[in-house]
Parts: sequence; C-alpha cells; structure tokens
Amino acid sequence: MNTSAKSDDSDAAFPRPQHRYGARPTMKDVAARAGVGLKTVSRVVNGEAGVTADTEQRVKDAIAALGFRRNDSARVLRKGRTASIGLVLEDLADPFYAPLNRAVEEVARAHGALLINGSSAEDADRERELALAFCARRVDGLIVIPAGSDHRYLEPEMAAGIATVFVDRPAGLIDADVVLSDSFGGARDGVAHLIAHGHRRIGFIGDQPRIHTATERLRGYRAAMAEAGLPVDDAWVSLGTTAAGRVREEAARMLAGPEPVTALFTGNNRVTVTAVRVIAAAPRPVALVGFDDLELADLLSPAVTVVAQDAARLGRTAAERLFRRLDGVAEPPRRVELPTRLIARGSGELPPAA
Repeated sequence: MNTSAKSDDSDAAFPRPQHRYGARPTMKDVAARAGVGLKTVSRVVNGEAGVTADTEQRVKDAIAALGFRRNDSARVLRKGRTASIGLVLEDLADPFYAPLNRAVEEVARAHGALLINGSSAEDADRERELALAFCARRVDGLIVIPAGSDHRYLEPEMAAGIATVFVDRPAGLIDADVVLSDSFGGARDGVAHLIAHGHRRIGFIGDQPRIHTATERLRGYRAAMAEAGLPVDDAWVSLGTTAAGRVREEAARMLAGPEPVTALFTGNNRVTVTAVRVIAAAPRPVALVGFDDLELADLLSPAVTVVAQDAARLGRTAAERLFRRLDGVAEPPRRVELPTRLIARGSGELPPAA
C-alpha cells in the first residue's frame, strides 16, 4: 500500500504529458517547463553559444520530457529553399517504378533534401492535382512522369523558380528537361530478334495510344518489320489498357485462327505477365519478347526474353538534372535518351511452330 501511495505521489508531482495528436509541443512549452526564456531555448536547439551548462541541461531535459522536435519550415524558408522535391509517378505499386523512386530518393538525400511522392494512376487530372499540391507546399523542384499531354499548367510554377524535370515521357506543350529510355530502338531490337529467329507473323500488344512510350514502341515494331520487308496485318496490332482481361482477349485472338501469329512482342511488364499466362495455355509454342524486365522472368520455362531499361538510371539521371537546375545552371532544356538492353533468355529464341 505504501509503495502504491508513493507511486501515486510521484505521478502527481511529475504528471505525464497528455497526448493531443496534431498539437505538437512548441518552444514556448519547453521554455515554460525549463523556466527559461524563448531565446535561451532557441540557442540550445540551434547549438548556439551563450547558455550555461546547467541551463542547457534543463532545456534538454524539458525537450526530452515533452518530445519536442524542431520545426525546420521557417528556417529553410528564410534561406529560400525548403530542401524538398516532389515526385509524381504513374503507380507506386508498379515494380518498374520502385528502383526509379529509390534512385531519386538517394540523389535527394545526397543533396540534403526530402523526397515527397504520389501516384497519378495514369490520370491527367490527378497528375495536375498532385503536382500543384507539391508546388503549394513549396517544394524546390518536381520530377514528373506524365499522365497528361498538356503541361502548360506548370509554366507559372516553373517561372516562379520551381525546377521541373520529366522522366520516362516528355512534357506536353512546354519545353522542359526530359530523361527517357530509347523505346523506339529497344522495340525495334526486340522485334528484329524475333525475325532473326524465323518469325514472320509477329503480334504487338501495347499500352494506350495516348502514352508516348506505347506509340514509340509500336513505331519500333513497325520499323523492324519494314526493315525486314515484312507486312503488318492490322489484326496483329493492339493498343489499349493493360487490364488483364483485355490483354488476355487480344493475345488469345492473335493466337487463334488458320494463320495465327507465331510470336508476340509485348509493350510493357504488365502486358507481358498476362501474355505469359495465355502462352502457357496455348496448344503450341509461342515466342515472346517483352519490353521491361520483370521479377522471376529468368525462372519461368522458358525464361522470358526482354528488352530491359534501367529504371534506376532513369531516376538518378532525372534527379541529378533537377539538382543541376537548382544549383543555378542556366541552359536550354535537354532531352536525354538512355539505351535499352536485350536480354535473351529463351522465350524469344523459340522457332516458329511447324
């Protein structure tokens, strides 16, 4: 009983702080608890001289007891920089964007900046909403994977000093830095690889035609076929959403009939995953080359031949370009195009079925 009483007395003498979420302790709270002035707390928090050791310890004890954290917003705004950048992705859940996001984050960290990101879900209105929300929070710069085709809404922000770099796809209707993979060249190489292994009827299944990468990969497909003197039947080409149902239906259609395609070239990793499932159920072998590498592609049977792009290098190059702008480099907008790499694993080397 006595022990309990002592515990109650102790709790009464040193009451635990009541948590009110969203109401963070302030420097004023620290000053009141430590019995000092605001200027003294400021000196301790910012590591300035002019405070005795005993007073400094009282302030630190008050900071620890209250859980106080310094608010850097006003300090960085006085310097004209918020030490943060915004990244607008298509879909954070897409495996392609994970290494890109990580690379941007690492470059930002090396420059002492915080990365804030969000997904547009391939929706132009949502992309605009996210980008402008980041600007309203005074990010120093933006990296945008475009969902829309008109980026004039960013002109006032860029004129106000927000550095902006586009990645994976170019901006629409404005001049801006952009970092891309060679979608045209990569697709041409992938289709030429199938042609070199004897295929003449090759299907192409890609993303929506309003997306720059989809049209560039289709252009590469057509170029490879033309260079080999091969015709392209309209029935062999399908652009649209990457929804599994649509891709499954189109792949099954191309593989059916008296003269089916003997190979497929798929325009991105999501299309490739569905195509692998369709091909696995096909009555005869079908060759496959996919644009974008995908996890476990090397463990399938046959392993999937891909045109790989370096997502991490895309992100790193875009981020380095952004910080170059933030460091004051004034030069015309640049278009940087990174090479792709054909990785032959087995599925793209299958000959046409007899």
